[in-house]
Amino acid sequence: MLKQGILNPALASLLCRFRHTNWLVIADRGFPYWPQLETVDISLVDDVPTVRQVLAALKGRYTVGEAFMAKEFKGQNDAKTLAEYQALLPDAKITFEPHVDFKKRVPLAMGLIRTGDTTQYGNIVLQSA
Repeated sequence: MLKQGILNPALASLLCRFRHTNWLVIADRGFPYWPQLETVDISLVDDVPTVRQVLAALKGRYTVGEAFMAKEFKGQNDAKTLAEYQALLPDAKITFEPHVDFKKRVPLAMGLIRTGDTTQYGNIVLQSA
């Protein structure tokens, strides 16, 4: 029996395929469904888990070269929340772009992890290094 690491089998399967230059979306509870995109829904209740908790679980297991977020995030959240995201991705450049441009990246991803997060514009696209 698996006792550590990512225990959810569907999530572990998706993450095993996250390789060099692939993109992966980690999204909040209200993120739209994309039928062409493999989605692993790990939402339970509001804010369980959060995007940041998923990033924390992935930290040290994957090399993220770049991350993309909606620039609207900065106007809807405080500096502490932004600092938490940046601390979870210390070696990655986070690019903030208009939400409409952020959404154009989604179909290019290999998969999407849906969380219970309620953070405004807290969605993130990761690109592996």
